[in-house]
Amino acid sequence: MECEWKPDEQGLQQILQLLKESQSPDTSTQRSVQQRLEQLNQYPDFNNYLIFVLTKLKSEDEPTRSLSGLILKNNVKAHYQNFPNGVSDFIKSECLQNIGDSSPLIRATVGILITTIASKGELQNWPELLPKLCLLLDSEDYNTCEGAFGALQKICEDSAEILDSDMLDRPLNIMIPKFLQFFKHSSPKIRSHAIACVNQFIISRTQALMLHIDPFIENLFALATDEEPEVRKNVCRALVMLLEVRLDRLLPHMHNIIEYMLQRTQDQDENVALEACEFWLTLAEQPVCKEVLCGHLSQLTPVLVNGMKYSEIDIILLKGDIEEDEAIPDNEQDIRPRFHRSRTVAQQHEGDGIEEDEDEDDELDDDDDTISDWNLRKCSAAALDVLANVFRDDLLLHILPLLKELLFHPEWVVKESGILVLGAIAEGCMQGMIPYLPELIPHLVQCLSDKKALVRSITCWTLSRYAHWVVSQPPDTYLKPLMTELLKRILDSNKRVQEAACSAFATLEEEACTELVPYLAFILDTLVFAFSKYQHKNLLILYDAIGTLADSVGHHLNKPEYIQMLMPPLIQKWNQLKDEDKDLFPLLECLSSVATALQSGFLPYCEPVYQRCVNLVQKTLAQAMSQPDQYEAPDKDFMIVALDLLSGLAEGLGGTIEQLVARSNILTLMYQCMQDKMPEVRQSSFALLGDLTKACFQHVKPCIADFMPILGTNLNPELISVCNNATWAIGEISIQMGPEMQPYIAMVLHQLVEIINRPNTPKTLLENTAITIGRLGYVCPQEVAPMLQQFIRPWCSSLRNIRDNEEKDSAFRGICTMISVNPGGVVQDFIFFCDAVASWVNPKEDLRDMFYKILHGFKNQVGEENWRRFSDQFPLPLKERLATFYGV
Repeated sequence: MECEWKPDEQGLQQILQLLKESQSPDTSTQRSVQQRLEQLNQYPDFNNYLIFVLTKLKSEDEPTRSLSGLILKNNVKAHYQNFPNGVSDFIKSECLQNIGDSSPLIRATVGILITTIASKGELQNWPELLPKLCLLLDSEDYNTCEGAFGALQKICEDSAEILDSDMLDRPLNIMIPKFLQFFKHSSPKIRSHAIACVNQFIISRTQALMLHIDPFIENLFALATDEEPEVRKNVCRALVMLLEVRLDRLLPHMHNIIEYMLQRTQDQDENVALEACEFWLTLAEQPVCKEVLCGHLSQLTPVLVNGMKYSEIDIILLKGDIEEDEAIPDNEQDIRPRFHRSRTVAQQHEGDGIEEDEDEDDELDDDDDTISDWNLRKCSAAALDVLANVFRDDLLLHILPLLKELLFHPEWVVKESGILVLGAIAEGCMQGMIPYLPELIPHLVQCLSDKKALVRSITCWTLSRYAHWVVSQPPDTYLKPLMTELLKRILDSNKRVQEAACSAFATLEEEACTELVPYLAFILDTLVFAFSKYQHKNLLILYDAIGTLADSVGHHLNKPEYIQMLMPPLIQKWNQLKDEDKDLFPLLECLSSVATALQSGFLPYCEPVYQRCVNLVQKTLAQAMSQPDQYEAPDKDFMIVALDLLSGLAEGLGGTIEQLVARSNILTLMYQCMQDKMPEVRQSSFALLGDLTKACFQHVKPCIADFMPILGTNLNPELISVCNNATWAIGEISIQMGPEMQPYIAMVLHQLVEIINRPNTPKTLLENTAITIGRLGYVCPQEVAPMLQQFIRPWCSSLRNIRDNEEKDSAFRGICTMISVNPGGVVQDFIFFCDAVASWVNPKEDLRDMFYKILHGFKNQVGEENWRRFSDQFPLPLKERLATFYGV
């Protein structure tokens, strides 16, 4: 029997001294404490001292003992595998003996320590842990029961997956029935732990819980009106999750559940109300929503609308009483990391600009990101938004009477919530709102100059949700007054309003596109002035507004007086920023849009920008090489954004980029990027490859033999964007290579044909795949035509909706050439070919001749009678178009 470990008195005093110092607010003291703690980790029994202070040193104050446990927890996280056996055994036994400490703080700390050890793979190596904790649940002593439950709840949260695996002989089969017994316990804290434990297993549809689903639901109903808010919150959370995974079991009780959730959404405790409000969000995603909720809309609507008012605490947190703060620098912690969306090559469609992903940026979180991110106001607004999309104009019956009262209310908090409601329903109820907009939009434009900053900021957002309608009206009626006021708000003296106005203006730019051209001087004046005015966080949003402006007006920006206004402040920022500054991301994105819009106008700025991008790529690759597989890998976003800006330069400057490419090692770097293990890096490098192929193929051609096999291995549709850009690049390369493409066809053709026939392939990928197959067939018809029958049908379907353009032109020339090589390949699907031909608005003369020959050739082949029977299947518009344009 080894004797019990005892601390050395002097060592103990030293550690207590450290623990005291670490509670000091002074940062330099904090730093020296950190260093000394690191040094102490060299001693094997340092951790024994820490657990001793936590569990045995009752003479010390609780915060110090708890801190000792938390430092131990961090050591377990970082170094547990190096703990000697004696130490880890001592810690484990001390934890289990003290889980019932009389202090809630110490119990909680021990619980955190237990779950940390358990999640280090120790659930397998600590077989007595779960049985022991479950046994302690039955203790007569409240503290022991509560402490054990607290620890179990944390283990269920951290290790849910492994608890439900064969590795541990499925302990949940015992644990879940055990937890259910405690739903009726006399202590609210214990009831709350019990539900929280079971809740961890709902979403994963854990077998052990599904077997007891009915008693679980019955027990939940029994606790529905529990006096303890924490219990009600956990009941609501359980019902929300069950709605997703076991709707079948809730349906018989749905009427009562909805009535219950209506009450809970108005709970006095905001945490309960927030959990309950999630119910409406989740219900809206279920197909039964309309049917089960329609009878309750008149009750639910006012409840949600009411939840959309700022609470008093919100206003305090938002500093709603400080109207002017533009001169106060930002707190760096408040600036969220930005995510760069890598470049994806897409086709233009009939009747719109570029096909946008379903990636709406104007979600409901634009109004107040700084308060505890998710709250009742946001959840209510999000719920109203999704319900508006389910019920459409039926919701207006219930909303309009409320809106009239809110929008003109004398109290600003109420009026503000009305403006938020109006924005929330914009998407779902747009049709029904149109008759009211001629009156509402001018009222909102007036609200833009309200004396309360929070009213001005929400009004910016709501107006952006109606931008589409504003732009559809004669510009002088609404667009011009709205733009004039929004530009003033961009220069508001309140930072929150600046931010909201900038975001709203970016949305307006996307909708208005070239409608903005007459006002460009006026717009640029404002945006450039904002440069000198903005603090850090809003500068990042300003870059986005400028980039979006460039995307929206395109070459109209290329006027000397505009360039003179816009470029100096951008280049000044560019020169100020260091290579490792994350602010480069939004600035690079912005410059990429500007370069594409200015084209030749960007030439004077091109060289330094090009050089720096190449350096950023080189630097990132070098860092990745020097520290392979380190957990602190270099931030590859720098490289991705730089590759994307190079693409923008190549696209904007075309052939004039040639000398820059000649004088740099970009192709070598690109060869490395194309093989990077991070998909976004490959995605951006393929986009750049395509753009350089178009701009200066003479420099790309010598590398084609190296590049093509890599492109071939990246035709994996699981990674949609990588696959998309690789496909597009192959198409561009084939146009430049001509017949010399022949040796590479076999590397890519089979994958492309497979992708075009895959169900559920996203539209953009289908279109690019079809274009590339067509282009390969254009340059090497003998190689591709034999497979015609395997792709002609999806090929025709995916290209009928895209606009006439160069890419579509070359692809259709390819298909016509292949049909002449292998006419039999198209016979069965000829109606699809006819339809695709009819989708052309005005093909070039010689392409029209190719279509004419194929259509008439087919008609002559089958004879008049058969042709008539065949063309009788055509929808009327198709029949008419073919008759008008091709005389068949």
